[in-house]
Amino acid sequence: MEKVRKAFYIEEELLGQVDALLPQADVRSRNEFVNRALRFYIGYLTSEKIENYMLTTISSVMHATVKDSENRMARAMYKLAVETSKLSHVIAYSHGVDEQALGKLQAKCAEEVKRINGAVRFEEAYQYQQGDRF
Repeated sequence: MEKVRKAFYIEEELLGQVDALLPQADVRSRNEFVNRALRFYIGYLTSEKIENYMLTTISSVMHATVKDSENRMARAMYKLAVETSKLSHVIAYSHGVDEQALGKLQAKCAEEVKRINGAVRFEEAYQYQQGDRF
């Protein structure tokens, strides 16, 4: 790279610190030290801008990912509701359940789902219906 000669002012104390750090910085001159220090500081300032850009980009990507997941879950829940509705209609058509028994079943199922936090298992319902009242 082509170098140009420029004059600038520097605090005496700062120049003393530069001289003391020349061996640690592994440079041969004040000039080389100042060039490295400027490159480092420019990189630091640039990285702040890049960091802000990256944070904005990552936030945008995360928002889109969450939105996509919400859409997929909503579609899956819709399909599940359709299947549940079909099963309900088939069972209601094929079994004569009176309104009183249906009301008791509703209350029992609501209590059960609350108690087991929605983790319904067919096996447990089967055992209950067979008389193994756990």
